[in-house]
Amino acid sequence: KNRIAHRLFLIAASFFFYGYWNWRFTFLLFACCLGNYVFSMLLQAARKRASGFIDDAGSIQIKRSTLEMAVFIFAMVYNLGILVFFKYYLFFTVNANNLLLAFGAQGRLPILPVVLPVGISFFTFQGMSYTIDVYRRRYPASRSLLNVLLYISFFPQLVAGPIVRAGDFLPQLDRSPDPRKIETGRALVLIIGGLIKKVFIAQYLAVLLVDPVFADPLRYSWLECLLGVYGYAFQIFCDFSAYSDIAIGVAALLGYHFPANFNKPYSAGSIQDFWRRWHISLSTWLKDYLYVSLGGSRKGKFKTYRTLGLTMILGGLWHGAAWNFIFWGALHGSGLIVERRFKEAGVKRRNRSRENGKLSLPGAGPADSVPPAKGIFRIIRIVAVFNFVCLGWIFFRSSSFRMAWDFIRTFGNGIGTLSLINPLVIMLLVVGMGIHFVPAAWEEKIRLSFGKFHWVLQAAVLVVFIFFLSATSPEGAAPFIYFQF
Repeated sequence: KNRIAHRLFLIAASFFFYGYWNWRFTFLLFACCLGNYVFSMLLQAARKRASGFIDDAGSIQIKRSTLEMAVFIFAMVYNLGILVFFKYYLFFTVNANNLLLAFGAQGRLPILPVVLPVGISFFTFQGMSYTIDVYRRRYPASRSLLNVLLYISFFPQLVAGPIVRAGDFLPQLDRSPDPRKIETGRALVLIIGGLIKKVFIAQYLAVLLVDPVFADPLRYSWLECLLGVYGYAFQIFCDFSAYSDIAIGVAALLGYHFPANFNKPYSAGSIQDFWRRWHISLSTWLKDYLYVSLGGSRKGKFKTYRTLGLTMILGGLWHGAAWNFIFWGALHGSGLIVERRFKEAGVKRRNRSRENGKLSLPGAGPADSVPPAKGIFRIIRIVAVFNFVCLGWIFFRSSSFRMAWDFIRTFGNGIGTLSLINPLVIMLLVVGMGIHFVPAAWEEKIRLSFGKFHWVLQAAVLVVFIFFLSATSPEGAAPFIYFQF
């Protein structure tokens, strides 16, 4: 019933959770939380100096004060400075030294032993989104430091997302969760399902297929490499969505709601649709805070394409400080640009046909989009998009461009001995596909059925299942893939 004590307990638990890896970085996490709290309060105070005017269209426009803009710029520099130093210092320094060497310069930039803090990309983005939303006047700054501390440091999503918006989370802190209203059945099904995806599917796929193929692709046949990249597609899906499910489930057990982070991404019929389904919290973050801020689609075709490409390149760089991640982002950006160009051309053809009397659609306007494909054509599009995504996964998973190129070269190899292909690997691929494509109605039915069990039975099932996983999982607990980001 004591909300302050409740929040203090969760904050202490979150910092203990983060500090268990390296206690020194709890100060960095606290600095990120405190900095965004202070900046949001300063932005709130600076609003008093803002002025307004009515534009030609009769809309009220806000003219921000110089102080407000200065605080906002400093807040972004503060957050990005933390992220860039800890995540990109070595990348930029090594590449700058290589460039200096290529031009024959004598000087070298110092290389410091910077350690990458776990989850820094996630909690800095979460803090930035809060400050940006306060600046955009989407909601007032929270006066409670405890609320901001808990919002940014809440342990279920701290190290690998989902990236939760303050507008979704802070209102939940206005009341203490009622344990009697917590849907434990739904929460435990998410946790158990996440453990199945992580331990049984992702981990076994990595050990039996993906890791051997990507370690030495030239050693294997084109079929093994093809199944290897398909295996990685389902490994990374099962691995990352497993963490999201577990985070959502743990938060639900504590009485808090997190948004879904995945929605069957490999059933997408376009690259744009893929990004509406994959890592939803990041893709919407990039759209709302980067793509829109850079101009979005409001400034003509060329600038729209440029903004789209730049957003995806920076999204690739967010995943890792390496050229293969930048190329991966550029590949998806190029795909989105080409796809958008074809859609625009399709709209023009439809409008032209309508004007010539060849098409009669009541109420149709010039902004109509291309109709969605159906039947066999939709299947073809899904397969094409999946293979495009898998092409990107080759660069995402490879440790260098050379390894990625070696991997692609294997598609000219023969069949070989197929030493990696066995019934267990095929079963894992099939089960991974099944988990991905299982209808949402079935998932909901399982949650409702489990929710009808007594809470003692639910807890017993979870404990027995964890012991079973410990006994049957591959030796050694592999970290979640997105922990490195």
